[in-house]
Amino acid sequence: MIAPLKHTYSYYPGCSLTSTNKGYDISTRNVARVLGLELIELEDWNCCGATAYTAIREHRSFVLSARNLALAEKEKRDLATVCAGCYLALHKTNRYFREDRKLRQDIREALQAGGEDYQGSVQVRHFLDIVVNDLGEEVITQHVVRRFKGLKVVPYYGCQITRPFGEIDDPDFPKCMDRLLRWIGAEPLEFGLSTRCCGGMLMTTRPEVGRNLVGNILVEAGKIGADCISTACPLCQMNLEAYQRKVSRQLKTDCRIPVLYFTQLLGLTMGLGPEQLALGDNLTRPEPVLAARSD
Repeated sequence: MIAPLKHTYSYYPGCSLTSTNKGYDISTRNVARVLGLELIELEDWNCCGATAYTAIREHRSFVLSARNLALAEKEKRDLATVCAGCYLALHKTNRYFREDRKLRQDIREALQAGGEDYQGSVQVRHFLDIVVNDLGEEVITQHVVRRFKGLKVVPYYGCQITRPFGEIDDPDFPKCMDRLLRWIGAEPLEFGLSTRCCGGMLMTTRPEVGRNLVGNILVEAGKIGADCISTACPLCQMNLEAYQRKVSRQLKTDCRIPVLYFTQLLGLTMGLGPEQLALGDNLTRPEPVLAARSD
């Protein structure tokens, strides 16, 4: 029997994981449970202020993020999240809070007006970073019961997990997800667009531009023989998966390919079922992935 680990984090799901991307939340919680990671949802969390708001009212977006950090600090736990946008917003706020004395004063005054305060003791962690860099290969492989065999995967990081600070991995050529995929028996493919932007909110504001950006990623994944794409961002997953028909029509080529969260791929090899990983919520069919697991 594998000895349980004792790692406890405050968990920040963020807005998208409670609505359009519940599969990421469900698979994350179940994978964490198997790995012995305790994710305690942050009570009374609020929007982190990501997307356009940070460009319009930057100081206010910092205060929104800092309130979540203050709540985690009261619990004396570091803050874990799986949304790339939330991670960047929270991590950037935390970093600037420590480096900029005037901003720190402004944030604290705003928090104190609402009955909160923050001293800067919390670390913001992405769940991928925790799994790969804290647990590592030995722990992960101990929990793998059915490795993939011959599954060719494009590891797609998106543009926000490693940028701009590059603390988790190389900002332009990250490899942490590649390593995780190898540990569970998959074959991560060399992919030159692994940190290229998927278009983000351009899918709603400039859809033709957004579809071109997504199409570049999907077409290149097909060219190198990928069976599926693995991602660690809910917005990236949505853009890459939900618009494949429209992208195919616009580019006049077949862009269909399964797009899964890295937590879903990991969970499948650890013996979790499709329901525990919310595979039924995916818009692309995961059968090629399921068939690639060895007995």
